[in-house]
Amino acid sequence: MKKTLIAAAIVSLFASQGAVASEETQELRKVIEQQQKVLKDLEKRLEETEKRVEQTADVVEESSSAKSATTIGGYGELHYNNITDNKKGTDKKEFDFHRFVLFFGHEFTENTRFFSELEVEHSISGDGQNGEVELEQAYIEHDFNQMFTGKAGLFLMPVGIINETHEPPAFYGVERNPVEKNILPATWWEAGAALNVKAAPGLAFDGAITSGLYVDESYSIRGGRQKVSKAKAEDLAYTARVKYTAVPGLELAATAQYQSDLTQGREGVDTASATLLTAHAIYTIEGFTVKALYAQWDIDGQEAKTLGRDEQTGWYIEPSYRFNESFGVFARYNEYDNNAGNNADTNVEQTNVGINYWLHENVVFKADYEKVGGAKDSDGFNLGVGYQF
Repeated sequence: MKKTLIAAAIVSLFASQGAVASEETQELRKVIEQQQKVLKDLEKRLEETEKRVEQTADVVEESSSAKSATTIGGYGELHYNNITDNKKGTDKKEFDFHRFVLFFGHEFTENTRFFSELEVEHSISGDGQNGEVELEQAYIEHDFNQMFTGKAGLFLMPVGIINETHEPPAFYGVERNPVEKNILPATWWEAGAALNVKAAPGLAFDGAITSGLYVDESYSIRGGRQKVSKAKAEDLAYTARVKYTAVPGLELAATAQYQSDLTQGREGVDTASATLLTAHAIYTIEGFTVKALYAQWDIDGQEAKTLGRDEQTGWYIEPSYRFNESFGVFARYNEYDNNAGNNADTNVEQTNVGINYWLHENVVFKADYEKVGGAKDSDGFNLGVGYQF
């Protein structure tokens, strides 16, 4: 009897322990299931976070690409002129923020790009004001291959030295030289299409078909710039240039342009076909540079001949020496005549000597003395500050 009771007690004990163990197992399973749920939630959140990080990275990359593809730049120059006209006995003393220019460009692909240049001249424009707001450049450029590059739109003409590169830190003297201003006439832009051909290392050709000049009864070349503002296009202009830069420090270039009628078909006057020829040379050895340029217009038509403006010519030579990154000196002798076709003494001679001080490679202070002789008689000095970025 005692044995039976003891056996029953042992069975009852094991049964109760088994029930407890079963309950603990169930509790453990519940804990494990809860932990698995938590882990799954964490995995899901991690996946969502990774997606967001990837999306953010894509947006940043796209934004970065957009920023690098679009560029903004510009240049400007403030002048002070103190010039005495010895013939008239008058003085000109004035400050002028001559130019404020902004560049906007965008690279669509490695081969296709856009460039523009918006300019405010003489600080303020409007009725009765001295200044103008001008769109100097706005064109699409495309590289067909390593040899051929084309552009279409509004662009600077491939003539002379300063017409395409005229930012203040790039040249000596407060004012641009009078030969390229009055004969070429810089700054000169037209609308049309152009092709650049890199024929060999250091040898390039440019060709352009564009809108042309439109002169009034004065046959002023500079006054004939239409600036692509509802420009008359009865007669287009055809321009070709060759440039040689294969020798280090040397640049040689020549441009020819032909326009069949500078009057754009104006009634009551002779057709005035015109040919421009210009050539320049730049040679730099160490700190010394010399620039020389010649330009001439030949214009047909009785009216131009009567005025003596059937021939208009000019040339200049400019030696300079840059001592270091900050300081340089120059001298420039200019001769030009917008009435070279007559027998009168209308030739203008101008000499400038001065200094450039570069506070930074893109920031320059300038000063020069100016003496004008020949058909004009004046002298004085100019001060200026300019920048580009």
